[in-house]
Amino acid sequence: MNLTDQLFPEAVVPVLVPLPADRPYSYTVPEGMVVRPGSIVQVPLGPRQVAGVVWDGPTDAVDAKKLRPITHVFDCPPLDETMRRFVDWVADYTLSPPGLVVRMALRAPAAFDPEAWIEGIEATGEEPDRITPARKRVLSAAEDAPAWSKSGLAHAAGVSTSVVDGLLKQGVFRTVRFPPPPAVAEPDTGYGRATLSEDQAKAAGDLVAAVAKASFQPLLLEGATGSGKTEVYFEAVAAALDAGKQVLILLPEIALTQSFIDRFHARFGAPPAEWHSDVPPKKREAIWRQVAEGRVRIVAGARSSLFLPFRELGLVVVDEEHDPAYKQEDRTFYHARDMAVVRASLGGFPIVLASATPSIETRVNAVSGRYAHVRLKARHGDAALPELSLVDMRRHPPARGHFVSPVLQTEIRKTLAKGEQALLFLNRRGYAPLTLCRVCGHRFQCHNCSTWLVDHRLRGVLQCHHCGFATPRPEACPECGTLDHLVACGPGVERIAEEMVEDFPEARTIVLSSDIAGGPRRLRRELEAVADGEADIVIGTQLVAKGHHFPKMTLVGAIDADLGLANGDPRAAERTFQLLHQVTGRAGRTGLASRGLIQTYQPQHPVMQALVAADPEGFYDSEIDERRRSALPPFGRLAAIIVSAETRKDAEAHAREIRKAAPEMPEIEMLGPAEAPLAVVRGRHRFRLLVEASRRAPIQAFLRETLARAPRPRGSVQLQIDMDPQSFL
Repeated sequence: MNLTDQLFPEAVVPVLVPLPADRPYSYTVPEGMVVRPGSIVQVPLGPRQVAGVVWDGPTDAVDAKKLRPITHVFDCPPLDETMRRFVDWVADYTLSPPGLVVRMALRAPAAFDPEAWIEGIEATGEEPDRITPARKRVLSAAEDAPAWSKSGLAHAAGVSTSVVDGLLKQGVFRTVRFPPPPAVAEPDTGYGRATLSEDQAKAAGDLVAAVAKASFQPLLLEGATGSGKTEVYFEAVAAALDAGKQVLILLPEIALTQSFIDRFHARFGAPPAEWHSDVPPKKREAIWRQVAEGRVRIVAGARSSLFLPFRELGLVVVDEEHDPAYKQEDRTFYHARDMAVVRASLGGFPIVLASATPSIETRVNAVSGRYAHVRLKARHGDAALPELSLVDMRRHPPARGHFVSPVLQTEIRKTLAKGEQALLFLNRRGYAPLTLCRVCGHRFQCHNCSTWLVDHRLRGVLQCHHCGFATPRPEACPECGTLDHLVACGPGVERIAEEMVEDFPEARTIVLSSDIAGGPRRLRRELEAVADGEADIVIGTQLVAKGHHFPKMTLVGAIDADLGLANGDPRAAERTFQLLHQVTGRAGRTGLASRGLIQTYQPQHPVMQALVAADPEGFYDSEIDERRRSALPPFGRLAAIIVSAETRKDAEAHAREIRKAAPEMPEIEMLGPAEAPLAVVRGRHRFRLLVEASRRAPIQAFLRETLARAPRPRGSVQLQIDMDPQSFL
C-alpha cells in the first residue's frame, strides 16, 4: 500500500506508538487528512490519546469500519526513512519492542507543534513628545538591533518596562512578531582553526577525505592521551558543516561536556547544542524541534542523542569510544557506539571512533581492514608521556589504617614542593565500601539488594549504589547495641581525601566523584577549578580519567589498581588497562616532566607489565589472541537473559523453563541458569542465562524461538534480553 499523502476517508495506515508494542497498530485516515510514512500523529489508544508515528509496511486485515481514526497530525517534520529503518534495525537486533525504540525518538512531545513566535517591538521612526534621560537610553539601545522584546530592551537600556510601554503608546515603537531564536548560534568553521602538527594534519586529511566521499566509512582515530584527537576530528566536523550536513558528537559522560563545549566554542565561535539529562526541558524541546527542521547543525550529547530526528545528518563522532557508559541497560539494552555505526551505515555517511585505548572490538575491526585506522603517534607539542612505575604493595605497604604507600607519599610531597598538582585515582565512591561492628561482626547490607551499604561520611549516610536506599550512619550497632564500635573497611575517595588532609594539611585537597553534592553543575565547577590550578591534590573516581586537561598535573597515583581485576568479567583486563592508561595520561599534558605510580599487589600481571613497559601493542596482541582462542567477542557472540521476580523460587523456576525451551542449534550453546552475582536488586531476585554463539550463528533467531517456546512470564516474573552484554552482574 502506498502511504504517501493519503486523501481518501477509508485509507488504513500502520501507526507505531511509543509503548511496549511489538508491531504498529492500524488506524484510518479521516477525509481531508494528509499523512505519509514518518508523520507524527495523535491516535486513540484505549481511553487516552497518545503520539505515534505513521510507519511502513502492511496493515491489519481488519475491516476499516472497525478501526479508530487518527485524531491529529502534528505540524512537525516527519521521521525520515533512514530513521525509521534505524528504529526497526535496533528493535530487531536487541529483541526489543519497536514501540520502546521509537519512544527514544519521541522524547520531546511538546516539540511536535511549531515553536511559538515571540512578541516584540520595533522602532517606527516617530519621535516621542519629549525626551527624558531614560527614553534617550531606550532609543539608543534600540539602534543595536531591528527588533526587541520589551523586557530585553528595557534591560539593555537599564530602565523599567513602563518607560518602553510609554513609548509604545506614543507610536515610537510598534508591536511585531518574530520567529523563535535558534537554540544555539550557527558555528563558524573558519573561526578558530588550530595550527596542526604534521602528524595531526595528515590524520585530519584522512578524516576530511572520508567526509568528502559522503559514503559510509568507519574510521578509528587512535592516539595517545594528549595527542590532539579532538582538534583533528574538529576538522572533519568543519568539512561536514561546510558541506551542508548536520553533525552528532557522542560523549560518554555529562561531566565531560563542559570542557568539550569550551573547546568547541573556541574552535567554532559558538557552542554546539547539548543533549543529555541535565538540559532543561524547554531547551530540550527547542533542540529536538530545530534538529528536525535542520536549524541546529551540530549536537554534542549522551547516548540518547543518537535517536534525535536529524534532517541532514552527515557525520557522527564517538569520542572515547571504548567507554562502558555507552551501554544502555534499562528498558532497551543497546550499545550506543555499535548503534552509531549502524546509523552511519543506513545513512551512508562516515563515522569517527576516537580513543587513546580503543575497545578490543574496534581494534580488531581496524586491524582486519573493516575500519580505516588513523593514528596519531605522539603527544601534541612533543609533550612526553608520564614515566610509569609500579609500587609493589607487598614490599612498600602503607602505615596501619592508611592506604597510600610511602613511595607515593614521597612523590606527592615533591610535587607539591614544585607548585604542581597530584591526582590520586580510586574507582570507588564514598568513604568505605563496607561498615561492620567490631563486637558482633554485623555488616550493614542493603534491605533491597544483596550488596553492602557504602559509607558516605561527608553526607553522614550509608547508601546502596544500586537502588539508592540510604540510612543515617548510626552510632550504635543495630544488632548488639554496642556504641562506638562500628568500623569502616576498605577505602573510598573520601577516605583517601581524609588521609591526604592528615598528611598534607597545608595542601588544597578536592574530591571529584559522580555523587558529589550539587550534581553535574557543581562537578563542572570543581573540574574548572582543578584546571585553573585552584587545587593541589585531587582525589577522583573514573570520571577524572576521561578527556580532562589539567595543565599543572604532573603526578598521578592509582591507589587500588587491582580493583578491576578481581572479578570474572571477560573484559576485566581490557577495562583495567584502559582506565589506568587513561588516568595516568592526565599527567604532563603541557610538557612538564610527569610521573605515574600504580599501587598493586599483582606487579607481574600482564596488564601492569604492559602499562609500565609502555607497550599497548603487546597488550592488544595478547588480549586479542586470548579472545580468539576463547571464542569471545569479537570472535564470538554473547547474549544474556536476565530473569527477575519478587521471590527466588519464581525467578529460578522461570529461568529453568527458558533453559528447557531452548532449541538445538549448531554453534549456539545456552549456559545456566545461575543466580546472578548481584542476586537481589531493588527487592527482585535475579537469575541469568548466557548464550554463546559463533559469529555466523543466528543468535537472534535462536533467542526468538526459545522465548516463543517458553511459557510467558507470569505474576511478578520479568524478562530482559541483553545482546552483547558488557556487565555480568
